Formats: sequence, C-alpha cells, structure tokens
Amino acid sequence: MIEKTAQDISKRLLKMGDREDAKFLQGFFKTGPGQYGEGDIFLGVRVPAVRKLAGEYNDLSLRETLSLLKSPYHEVRLFALISLVNGFAKGDETIQKKIYDLYLANTKHINNWDLVDLSAPNIVGAYLLTKSRKPLYQLAKSKSLWERRIAILATFCFIKNNQFDDCLKIAETLLRDKEDLIHKAAGWMLREVGKRDTGIAEAFLRRHCRTMPRTMLRYAIERFSPARRKMFLEAKSDPVK
Repeated sequence: MIEKTAQDISKRLLKMGDREDAKFLQGFFKTGPGQYGEGDIFLGVRVPAVRKLAGEYNDLSLRETLSLLKSPYHEVRLFALISLVNGFAKGDETIQKKIYDLYLANTKHINNWDLVDLSAPNIVGAYLLTKSRKPLYQLAKSKSLWERRIAILATFCFIKNNQFDDCLKIAETLLRDKEDLIHKAAGWMLREVGKRDTGIAEAFLRRHCRTMPRTMLRYAIERFSPARRKMFLEAKSDPVK
C-alpha cells in the first residue's frame, strides 16, 4: 500500500498539472504507438516546479520513493528520481548503496531520456566512480534502450573526473546500436570527452568516424572548428578513403 506521504505528493503533482503543457510534452517525448515513450502519461508539470516540490520532502523514505517511481505519471517518476539523486548526494556509503541497488532493480520505470539523463550520472556513475565499472558493460549490452542509455550516461561522472576509458569503450560497444537516442547519448559523451582532451576524442573519431552512426558523429564533433567538422564528415561520407 502506498504510504500517505507518497499519496500526498502524487495528489499535489496532479493538481499542479496543466492540460496544454501535458499535450505538448506527450508529443515532445514521443509517447505515441510504436514510439520510444509509448504509453507514458504526462501531467504537464515543468521540471523546475517538480524540483521545488522535491525540495520540500528531504526525509522521504526509500519505500515511499519507490512507490512514486512506479507511478504511471512521468512527473511523479521524475520527482522520485530527483529525490533519489538528492538522497544519494547527501547520504553515507550505506545509503548510497541502497539507492544504487534500488535504481538498478527498477530501471523499467526509468523509461524516458530525461529520466535517465538526470539520474544515471548522479547515481550509477557516482556510485561506481571508485568501484568496478563492470555493471555498465552489462547494461550496455541490454535489450533495453534505457539501460543502454544509462550505461553511457553514467560515464559522464567519470568524464567530469577526467576518466575517459569507460566512455570510449562503451561508445565503441554502441557503435552499431540501432536507436537514435543511443547515437545522440554516445555522441554527447564523446563531445564531453573532447571538451577536456581533444586529442583523445579525435583519436577515437579517426578510428571510428567512417562506421559510426552519422548522428553520433555530428554530436561528437559539434564543438570542433568548421574545418575539423568538415574533415570528419567527409571521411564519414567516404568510408573507403
């Protein structure tokens, strides 16, 4: 049974919803039949408002948070993940492990790109920063689009700490992925590597630019000079060069 506090939070978010915003978000996050967000339901509550509400509940239990994470409503799940991120940041090692374990046990509820992007670096990446990264390689081979995106987005935490190897290895694993959302995520992380070490990023792109998805390449080279972008795009167009 959902605990009273979780029920109250859900009711507040329902009241905060805006019908026109919900309609827009349903389309923006591709919730139609056959689309990546199929079946997701939006209330029409903007992220800053969800964050503000989450700030009012600093002592939410993991049991209550999990009940929110299982909600059919996107913004309620968003609230739950913001709460987990906040709890992880201020928690000790025992709390962090509990949040990490809860997160990976419930990835089926972390089922849109914004939910992954705000949480994977700050929970999965942060937890594994000083530990074995083996779980990420398992996630990178998952049949779940969202688990694969969690794998590559988690490396953002490593990148911020000037640790690039896992990002490059996982990006290489995902080179033949068929999902555009994975191409964008991997390209984004490669771009972040390039911000910190252009040489490492360019070396990776020289090896793989001819075979990587064009979207991944475009995201990766976005901050390069026009001449460098042109060089890599021409190489992509001429795979036998």
